[in-house]
Amino acid sequence: MIILVTGAAGPAGQAVARRFTDRGHTVIGVDKSGAAGTLPVDLLDAGAVRRLAAGIGAEHGRVDGIAHLVGGWRGSATFAETRLEDWDLLHDLLIRTLQHVTLAFEPLLKASERGRFAVVSAKGTERPTQGNAAYAAAKAASEAWTLAFADALKGTASTANVLVVKALVSRAAREANPARGFPGFTDVDDLAGAIDALWDTDVNGTRIDLTR
Repeated sequence: MIILVTGAAGPAGQAVARRFTDRGHTVIGVDKSGAAGTLPVDLLDAGAVRRLAAGIGAEHGRVDGIAHLVGGWRGSATFAETRLEDWDLLHDLLIRTLQHVTLAFEPLLKASERGRFAVVSAKGTERPTQGNAAYAAAKAASEAWTLAFADALKGTASTANVLVVKALVSRAAREANPARGFPGFTDVDDLAGAIDALWDTDVNGTRIDLTR
C-alpha cells in the first residue's frame, strides 16, 4: 500500500511509519522540519500540499492510507487566562493542516481500492476543562471536519475515522520519566496498531475510543 504519514518526525509519526514499513508498504513521511528522513513540506501552505498530492498521484496514482498526526497543545491555568494567540496556533496546527491535506488528497484516497484516513483527537473534547478551552475547541473542530470528510467518502471503498486518546506516550517518554505512571495514556505503538486495524473494518465516520 501507499501510506502517507503527516507529522512523521514526531514519536507517533515514527511509530506509524515503522509499523507500515515493517509490513512492506511504501510510506511517505511528511514533516515541516524535514527531520527523520521525512519530506520537508509546510502543511500550512496549501499550494505545497497540492504539489505533494500531484507528485504522489503522478507516481502512484492513489493513496491507500493517510495518518494525519500533526499535533500540538497549549493551555492555561484558568479560563480567564486563555490566550487567543494559543487558539491561533492550535487552529493552524490542528485544523488548517487537516483541511489542506484532506482537500488535496481526497481524489487519491477515493482512487484506492480500500483507502483509510485517520486523525487523532482527545478525550478532553467530551468534557472540556477551563484551561483547555482553546485546545478542546480546536480538537472538536478537527473531529467535525473529519466526519464531514467521511461523509464525502460514502459510496466509495475508502473511510475516514477519528481515533480518541487521553494523550499519547512513547517509550522514550517513559524512560525519561520512570516514576510517572502515564495512567490512561495510549502508547504510540498501540496507536499505530489501531491505525493498521482500520483495514480490518469498513466503519466510516466514527469516533474510535482507544482509552477503554
